[in-house]
Amino acid sequence: MSSRTVLIVDDEADVVDLVRYKLRAAGFTVLEANDGLAALTLAREHRPDAVVLDLMLPHMNGEEVCRQLKGSPDTATIPVLMLTAKGQPAERIAGLEIGADDYITKPFSPRELVLRVEAVLRRVEGAERRREQEAIDDFIIDRGSFEITLLGRRLELTTTEFKLLCLLLDRRGRTQSRETLLSEVWGYTNAMDTRTVDTHIRRLREKLGSHAARIETLRGEGYRFTTRTAAEAP
Repeated sequence: MSSRTVLIVDDEADVVDLVRYKLRAAGFTVLEANDGLAALTLAREHRPDAVVLDLMLPHMNGEEVCRQLKGSPDTATIPVLMLTAKGQPAERIAGLEIGADDYITKPFSPRELVLRVEAVLRRVEGAERRREQEAIDDFIIDRGSFEITLLGRRLELTTTEFKLLCLLLDRRGRTQSRETLLSEVWGYTNAMDTRTVDTHIRRLREKLGSHAARIETLRGEGYRFTTRTAAEAP
């Protein structure tokens, strides 16, 4: 991880100082911005490997920064970890729905923050190592460019959504528990808020359109992607 760069975006100097210190101690290069417009400029110029983003910022709030990062082809694949005092479930879900790859509430554990940055980067690096294209039913997966097409239509997916859909497609027909998905997609070593999984599944279904029903919910067990035959069966 020593060659990786993380952009910290926060207008609280003590938070920036703490996060900078912990990330540098873990071997990261650190960039800093204390308002939303400066964050966008730095992200576009330097293409950091990850962004730790506060929500309550001067000039442009963190939600809009995230939307613009995820809405641009040049920055859409940069993982965004929201770090904020907004900790209500609805606020967490809203952050994930606009494209955040993870959500950490203040007060926070600096060690946990570093571990989550490392986990999200491992997901990206793992996808980068697999560059082959693969056709699965109506989907074509390009693991090198983080793209999935469905019946010729490119799905607009975040990095986490891409990894989640790939895992479900690779294991189609087999039920995956929320704990398994948290471990293998998010890189968490212990069970955390499983609503993170549910939120990303809901967003995936929205993007799959008429294929949404192929992601099945098995109550009390988890999720399963059905094969084409099962999905089309009467």
